[in-house]
Amino acid sequence: MTATLRAVFHISAFSWYAIVVNYLAAKDGEELPAGIFVYGGPWKYLTFLNLLLQMTFFGLAAVNDLQPGEKAKSALNRWKDLLFSVFAFPVGMFVVLLFWTIFAYDRELVYPATIDNFFPPWINHAMHTIVLPVVLGEVLVQPHTYPQMKHALAALLVVGLAYLSWIVWVYLTVGIWVYPLLRHFSAAGLLGFFFFNMTVVTLLYLLGDWINSHVWSKAHLVLNMVFNLFCVTFSFISLLPLFS
Repeated sequence: MTATLRAVFHISAFSWYAIVVNYLAAKDGEELPAGIFVYGGPWKYLTFLNLLLQMTFFGLAAVNDLQPGEKAKSALNRWKDLLFSVFAFPVGMFVVLLFWTIFAYDRELVYPATIDNFFPPWINHAMHTIVLPVVLGEVLVQPHTYPQMKHALAALLVVGLAYLSWIVWVYLTVGIWVYPLLRHFSAAGLLGFFFFNMTVVTLLYLLGDWINSHVWSKAHLVLNMVFNLFCVTFSFISLLPLFS
C-alpha cells in the first residue's frame, strides 16, 4: 500500500509541476511587463529553473517506482537520490524562504505588483509556496541516500557559480537585472549576496540530511498516517487548476 501511495504522490507531483511549467512557458511571447521575459524568457529565473528541477526529480521518481524489485535499486534510484538530496530539497526550500522573506520586506524587489495583472495568485503560490510542503512530503515518502558532503557542496558551488554567471551575462547583454533587488548592489555587494545565499543553501542541504536521518531512524505509525493524508490532500490540490 505504501508503495502505491508513493507512486501516486510522485505522479501527482510530476503532473502538477508539468502543468505549472507549461503555463509559464506558454506566457513567453505574450505582452508582459517590460523586461520580464526579455532575453532568455523564463529560463533566467531561479524560480522557473527550480520548477524544472522539481519536475525532473519527480518524473525520475515516478519512473523508478515502476521498476520491479531489485531494479528499483538501480542507477536510476541513485541518481534520483542525488538529485533530491543535493539540489531538489535545498534549492526548493531556498526559493521559498528567500522569496517570501524579500516579498515581506518589499515585494517590488522580487515580484512587482504589476505582475499580478498577468499571473493569477495560484501561480505565485505554485512557484513560491507549494514547493516547500511537496519537498517535505518527499522526505516522508522514502529515505534518501546522501553523498559525501564535500562532493555535494562542490556540486552546489559549481551550479551556483553557473547561475551567477548566467544572470550577470543577461545584465551585460540587455542591461536588465533578472531581479530588481540586484540593481541595488555594487559588484562587491553582489558577490557578498551570492556567498550569503550559498551559505543558506548549504545549511538547507545539511537540514535535509538531518531530517532524512531523523525521520527514517525513528519510523512511527504516525508518520505513515501523516504521509497518507498528505498524499490524498496534495493529489486533490494538484487537480484543482484543471477545473478552474
